[in-house]
Amino acid sequence: MSAALIGSHATVSTRTAQAPASDARPARRLRLTRRGRVVFTTLAAIPLVIGVAVVGLSAGGAAANTAAAGTTFSYITVDPGESLWQLAESIAPDADPRDVIAEIMNLNQLSTAGIEPGQRLAIPQRYAAE
Repeated sequence: MSAALIGSHATVSTRTAQAPASDARPARRLRLTRRGRVVFTTLAAIPLVIGVAVVGLSAGGAAANTAAAGTTFSYITVDPGESLWQLAESIAPDADPRDVIAEIMNLNQLSTAGIEPGQRLAIPQRYAAE
């Protein structure tokens, strides 16, 4: 038996006893380089910036509507065949009709210059007095 053991290569493994988990070293603190801090801060700030932009853009229309809610307006009813250009010339003959049309469209939230007979349009306060 000893000859068989001498001729063969026997390997002996030694195991070291592992310490229980409670005796393990505390975890090392994460250290970030300056570049790492910049990247981390930027990535953390992107969702915040997007959120502020979305809220700001969404509230813009509401803020404009609430500001106009406390103001009184003069209204004009569109006659058949009347255009915004004719309307602008009649309410502000001394002003550039393009500017008056732009203000009327903005005030009434019109996406196009097309108006319908019988439609009531708010007139900007400075032109209503004229």
